[in-house]
Amino acid sequence: MSDLPWLTILIVVPLVAAAVIWLVPGVQRAARTIGLAVSLVVLAGFVVMASGFDLGLAGEYQFVEQASWIPQLGVSYALGVNGLGLTLVGLSVFLVPIALLAAWREQEVVPEGAVVARRQAGFVALVLALEATMVAVFSARDVFLFYVVFEAMLVPVYFLIGGFGGTRRRYAATKFLVYSLASGLVMLVGVIALGVLGPGGPDGFLIDTLTGAELGVWTERWIFISFFIAFAVKAPMWPVHTWLPDAAQQASPGTSALLVGVLDKVGTFGMLALCLPLFPEASRWAAPVIIVLAVVSILYGAFVALGQRDVMRLIAFTSVSHFGFIVLGIFVREEVALVGAMLYMVAHGVSTAALFLISGFLTQRGGTQEIGGYSGMQRVTPVLAGTWLIAGLATIALPGLSGFVPEYLVLLGTFRVNIVAAVFAVLAVIIAALYILLPYQRIFTGPRNETLAALPDLGAREKWVVAPLVAAMLALGIVPGPVIDVLRPVAEEAAIEQPSSVDAMAGALTDGSSDAAAAFAEGSEK
Repeated sequence: MSDLPWLTILIVVPLVAAAVIWLVPGVQRAARTIGLAVSLVVLAGFVVMASGFDLGLAGEYQFVEQASWIPQLGVSYALGVNGLGLTLVGLSVFLVPIALLAAWREQEVVPEGAVVARRQAGFVALVLALEATMVAVFSARDVFLFYVVFEAMLVPVYFLIGGFGGTRRRYAATKFLVYSLASGLVMLVGVIALGVLGPGGPDGFLIDTLTGAELGVWTERWIFISFFIAFAVKAPMWPVHTWLPDAAQQASPGTSALLVGVLDKVGTFGMLALCLPLFPEASRWAAPVIIVLAVVSILYGAFVALGQRDVMRLIAFTSVSHFGFIVLGIFVREEVALVGAMLYMVAHGVSTAALFLISGFLTQRGGTQEIGGYSGMQRVTPVLAGTWLIAGLATIALPGLSGFVPEYLVLLGTFRVNIVAAVFAVLAVIIAALYILLPYQRIFTGPRNETLAALPDLGAREKWVVAPLVAAMLALGIVPGPVIDVLRPVAEEAAIEQPSSVDAMAGALTDGSSDAAAAFAEGSEK
């Protein structure tokens, strides 16, 4: 069982299913059922694979696969996951079946002249193709392979936004593509430079081969900049974030959940998996500027979210703020902050996906994404209102929900290294309460909008969509220890600043015993 090429299987199965659904007319009427079944099989395969993951070696690549691809260029088909890659692959395969189930009814009303079965098949096939690329990008151990998948995943996202979104979907899809392709071309310059100036050989693009390579100070810095620009656009960070609100506003809720919940994590994953190990000196050199940009992203996203009238744009701008926290935790290079940043990626993926999908259920009922078009909805749809509030509170780091532990760890680690950045970041925590609670008040409380009084609450299918997300938010908030155990060894290798014990801190956050509190206090004094 351990000899199986698990990662390749997790890539090939949804990719083949996508091709069959798209190309074989006889299966298109059952596309939704087949797509959901395939995504659940992939999820089950991941669970079986993850059960063999060695926590004692979580900082190293496991389930390694390697074969020569283009030896003349030093390119290999090389896959493997450490603790961070495992958690992000898990996040991807967890959210795909949820997104497919949420979108079950979305394509039943189609543009004039379109065929329902064909349109549903197209949507499902693109989501499965996207799943394959997400697994591949989080497990690629070859820089050239990473770049190829990094660019290939633009194709399904472009068509998901442009083909299945709102009235301005083509504009949003084109803007997304232009930003992504332009930044990808900048990264390609860095990839070529690594191939020319790196160690070379048949495995010249392997991350292990390139780590520690002597590139020269300014060469390393310029290549780092080319990679960082691409990852900053994908993340997205201020000021290269402007494609995200348009994409989130125009895309279907399921697409937005995958785009912001998983796909944007490729940016911060690339910073951790490529920028820090391949360009250590350049990462330290650029850190002060990047930390400033991260703080600006945190505050800008929070303030702009306050003024949004469209609920989907609101969620998008909150994500700009949250990605600022993640980047801040990465580049302060302190172990506690790094663990917090990695955990934040998972927690944000779950809570933001929940917000997009639940908001999608709301707007499908009310017919508008405008916050002002609703009032008193908690009297009409109490389950929808309650689950939206839970997801919103998770995003603003309420204790006991998924956002609290990672945000606390990022801030605590940042205070140890850069108190000024931490103080400014804390301001966004206060603003966050406003950008979630004020929209909740406008949409769900107050006098009931009588024109919406007959709307149904969440149905059985929609509750099955929301239930695992709520469970995940509670699990990450109450018992984050198992995920921290998987991520901590990765943080230890990436950290420059040596902090107190993450184990002691996690114990203090999740265990009310006096022993855990004492351990936390002892760790804080070291």
